[in-house]
Amino acid sequence: MDDKRHPLSPRLDHCPEGLPRAAYLAQDWYDREMATLFARQWVCVGHLADFAPGTMRRASVGAAPVVVARGAGGEVSVWHNSCPHRGSELCRGEEEPLGKLIRCPYHAWSFAAGDGRLVSTAHAVPTADFDRSAHGLRPVAHRLWNGFLFLNLSADPGEIGSDVGLATLDNWPMDGLVTGHRWETDLACNWKSFWENYSECLHCPGIHPELCDMVPIYGTGVMGASEALGWTPDQPAPRALKPGAESWTMTGAPCGPVFPGLTAAERDAGYSFVTLWPSVYVVAHVDYVRSVRLVPLGPERTRLIAEWHFAPETLAQPGFDPAAVAAFAKIVMEQDGAASEMNQRGMRSPAFRAARLMPEEYEIHRFHQWVLRQMEDRP
Repeated sequence: MDDKRHPLSPRLDHCPEGLPRAAYLAQDWYDREMATLFARQWVCVGHLADFAPGTMRRASVGAAPVVVARGAGGEVSVWHNSCPHRGSELCRGEEEPLGKLIRCPYHAWSFAAGDGRLVSTAHAVPTADFDRSAHGLRPVAHRLWNGFLFLNLSADPGEIGSDVGLATLDNWPMDGLVTGHRWETDLACNWKSFWENYSECLHCPGIHPELCDMVPIYGTGVMGASEALGWTPDQPAPRALKPGAESWTMTGAPCGPVFPGLTAAERDAGYSFVTLWPSVYVVAHVDYVRSVRLVPLGPERTRLIAEWHFAPETLAQPGFDPAAVAAFAKIVMEQDGAASEMNQRGMRSPAFRAARLMPEEYEIHRFHQWVLRQMEDRP
């Protein structure tokens, strides 16, 4: 029995069962997630600064293809990537030029890029029963958080939610950061498999030698001191990074000027995580910020998109190489991806029915409960 757990510790006081095997393998379960969870939640599609004015770009929110339009003045509108006429996609390329109109490439119907209204039916001549006002583009809700663009398919979307307060990164110059490096890879695993791996550190001692050297507490199998047996709130919090390290780089040294608005506690912490299920987590360091997005492609396929965001003056340093800065976290994410794929392969066995979670896997349990709540039928 775990009789040394402090009541304020996040670790579980029992060992609950995880999601069933079908949650990771079955097409019908995946389809339900797309129709419920991903259709109701805010999904991050990238950093707004990377959507150039005067362009439109394809994106996806769960199973729904959408087009993000950014006018010449920087204004943003988001539409379902489907023409109200016969359903053709509107944006065929990853990115296309955008003027005042979005023109369907199939029958040349045209729509105002800013408000989606139908402007022209081209060669088609509608009869009197055709209501032009009812055949504009179908909008998709969008919001910004710290420079990141979030989309929501719901007609009545709620607030963007995260595991910590949305003001956690207020001392970072988020809106002024520039994407300096991008890494994209497809993983042979369910999207939840990667989130679960992200949500615990029992695997860290065996999977992440470099990370455990940088963050010594990870080498004990926990993500924070409060997870350990025997922890009490009056214990001083240990420094997260190893002696001499200030950031997640190969040397531990900052890659450029330290952000000036950070508190002493934020600098000492070395990193601050913000998790926004189901699509992204953001890690803020003293010198740069990393965002990691997950895009489900099928029951056993997930695209991982990692981007590193820097202050312009950091990128302007002579000889600065953003790929070298990204190298440390890329090692960790490649290890996480391999572990998630290994776990996925094992779950194909008919012997596996559901996980039995350990007390340290409290965040996975919380994630599972969240998934099930989001998949419930609603009026």
